[in-house]
Amino acid sequence: MTIIHITNGDVAADSLRKALGLAGRNDAVLALRDDLAAGPLQGVDDTQDVRADFWQRVLGDTSRNFVAEFEAQAKALKAVIDGAEHVVVWHGQSAADQLTLRRVCFHLREMPQRLNEVRLSIDDLTGDASAPLRRSDGATSVGMFAPDLLQKHLPRAAPISVLRIGRLALEWQEVKLADAELRRWRDNTFTSGTFADLDALILESAVEGWQPAGCVAASVMTADNGLLVSDSLALWRLRELADAGHLQIRGDLNNWPSLEMNVTRATLSPV
Repeated sequence: MTIIHITNGDVAADSLRKALGLAGRNDAVLALRDDLAAGPLQGVDDTQDVRADFWQRVLGDTSRNFVAEFEAQAKALKAVIDGAEHVVVWHGQSAADQLTLRRVCFHLREMPQRLNEVRLSIDDLTGDASAPLRRSDGATSVGMFAPDLLQKHLPRAAPISVLRIGRLALEWQEVKLADAELRRWRDNTFTSGTFADLDALILESAVEGWQPAGCVAASVMTADNGLLVSDSLALWRLRELADAGHLQIRGDLNNWPSLEMNVTRATLSPV
């Protein structure tokens, strides 16, 4: 039986490939690189422009052809849909992982016999419900797991029921229709948010005066709010706040240790 594993992001995919290697397996792994928890989703299954434009704005990298990258991803996903392999979707308790699961279920809903999953949680990561890594929102992604841990979960791949596939596919359509700026995942439920929520969290995490931007970003990225915020998203919001005059930044934007931000007491009120 030919198997292809699907993850959200390259970090998770690289760890899973190593896990498969440790197990003596050469299954294919496809990384879907789009963090679906942030940015517009309307039309995401029909055109690559919306998501490409969003990440171009977030990353600010004019040298990359984001449309071509997203078209390559769409082609890879279509190859899976058109193929005959059994598909195993790996997902943790994060909005991006859960949306990846629902997107794959939507596209393969007419072929439920091919769909399988491996569910991971914070308890699988820490092994202890009281461990320091545990967040009250239970946020986890497959990318947090080392290869040896993922190897232990390879036997847990299990079929997804037809009823569940239908429900997950419907939820994907509902989330696309809602088209929020941010999507949180908590208590097995999606809720919508805005980029202003992140901006407010950045300012709440800051103190008056110049300070390491990385420390503020780390507070935002580890906050218990149903979001797993990437460093790229945090840096984008810092740039946006600076452009709007709410703070100042200095240093190399590509080098977190050198980056500092400055806020005044008047700024430390909600945006």
